[in-house]
Amino acid sequence: MSDIVVSPSWVTDRLDDLRIVDVRDAWEFDGIGHIPGAVNIPFDSVRAEDADEGMLPGADAFADLLGAVGITRADDVVAYDDHHGVFAARFLVTAELYGHPTDRLHLLDGDFSAWQRDRETTSEATDVEPTTYEIRRPEETPLVDAETVAAAIDDPDTVIVDTREDWEFEEGHIPGATVLDWRELVDDETRGLKPRAEIESILDAGGITPERRVLLYCNTARRISHTYVVLRHLGYENLAFYEGSLTEWEAAGRPVESG
Repeated sequence: MSDIVVSPSWVTDRLDDLRIVDVRDAWEFDGIGHIPGAVNIPFDSVRAEDADEGMLPGADAFADLLGAVGITRADDVVAYDDHHGVFAARFLVTAELYGHPTDRLHLLDGDFSAWQRDRETTSEATDVEPTTYEIRRPEETPLVDAETVAAAIDDPDTVIVDTREDWEFEEGHIPGATVLDWRELVDDETRGLKPRAEIESILDAGGITPERRVLLYCNTARRISHTYVVLRHLGYENLAFYEGSLTEWEAAGRPVESG
């Protein structure tokens, strides 16, 4: 298991060597407080409703966001939110897709509420020196298009995973998909991940095993981001990420199953 998802103590021991990104709204960052040394990149700023690639903001826009808070490609980045990590995970996936080194991207296990229970927070602004962030698209990407998803429906070596809630799945899903609500992997009390053995039991029950290619989707690629990060943390290597998700699938008039 890697250090993709990292504990509060891991972060505390390395505070001076990390760039911590808080993806909550600015009023939360300023008014409620934040982890010392964190910078604020609100989640809405890394989303685009009319982008060519799903909800990705565009390379130039993302580079400007990171450069404005002083982040470079050489930085180890830890992201957090106050929603069990789902928004922070989306930020990290976006950074990966725009070429930030994957071994330098980390998700805080738990969220701000969990951190705040036992650890120091601050409302003081973090001093930053703006940089020029360099986008380098990776040669290999987990992104797949609708044609690839369609071809995977009858592929026994691929499991298509819908990470939405059960009721959403029942209303309509990509044919052949299995449902795994992303929150099933999260402990409501700790606000972080459930124990590894429990997660693996949940994944096994859904046929989501490392031997198969795991193709993830939801509605707008937010919830799959959390599951994607968790699976990478567990050592899954053959992962596919359908950025367009069900929104694009249905808009193209492709078949949907219900029930």
